[in-house]
Amino acid sequence: MNQPLHEGGCACGAVRVRVAGAPKEVNLCHCMTCRRIHGAPFGVYAIFPRDAFAVTGQTVAWASSATGRRHHCPLCGSPVYLAFDGVDEIEVPTGIFDETGLYPPQYEIWCKSAEPWHDAQGRPRFVRGAP
Repeated sequence: MNQPLHEGGCACGAVRVRVAGAPKEVNLCHCMTCRRIHGAPFGVYAIFPRDAFAVTGQTVAWASSATGRRHHCPLCGSPVYLAFDGVDEIEVPTGIFDETGLYPPQYEIWCKSAEPWHDAQGRPRFVRGAP
């Protein structure tokens, strides 16, 4: 059975990603780290099994938590993916994909840091991390 493939990359094109199949879930994160990483009020992440994700080009990793490593392009600084030690998943920011509209968020996390003007459009919201 063929799984859909979707590709994307950083702003300068030095790093490319490919995912196979549908994400396990998609979240919209309001945490202060995501806000600062993206320079935006939130980040949106599609979460895939590690074996459904491939990256070409070099990335630089930053330890954003005790177990989390955020990988970005060393040339343009674009966020590329997030991986946690001991977790068989990769979180890919949806803005990196070549196509738009692929992965709408299913729920929102770290809403204690959300902008008061943000409209969740009926999505479930959690004060802290995922349920």
